[in-house]
Amino acid sequence: MVERMDDMPAGVIGLRGSGKLTKEDYTDVLEPALKEAMDSGEARVVFLLTDFDGLALGASFEDIKTGLGVELANRGNWKRLAFVTDVDWVAKATQMFAFAMPGELEVYDDLDKLEEAKSWAAG
Repeated sequence: MVERMDDMPAGVIGLRGSGKLTKEDYTDVLEPALKEAMDSGEARVVFLLTDFDGLALGASFEDIKTGLGVELANRGNWKRLAFVTDVDWVAKATQMFAFAMPGELEVYDDLDKLEEAKSWAAG
C-alpha cells in the first residue's frame, strides 16, 4: 500500500509505502503525487518504506514506467528525494544506484530519522 503523508513541510510531498505494492498504488497514489512534485518545478519528496513485501503482479511494469516517466523524463525538476526505510536490502540497493538518481538523494536506514529526512528534503 502507498499513501500520502500529512504533516510535511511546505513544498515537500510525503509518501508512505508498506506491504506488497500494487499496480493501483502506482497509478492511483504514487504517480499523481510524483507528477505534482514534477509540476512544482522543484520536486522535493520524502518516501517512507516499512514492512516491504515486494511488488504484486503487474506492479513491476508500473515501477519501471514510473521511473522512466518521472525520474528520467523530468530529471531537471528533481531537487531532493529523502528515502527512509528499515528494510536493509532496499536501503543498500537505493544507495548503490544513487548515482543514477536525478537531484540529490539521501537514504535514511532508521525510521526514527523521518523528521530529519523531512527537514533535509525541505532544505
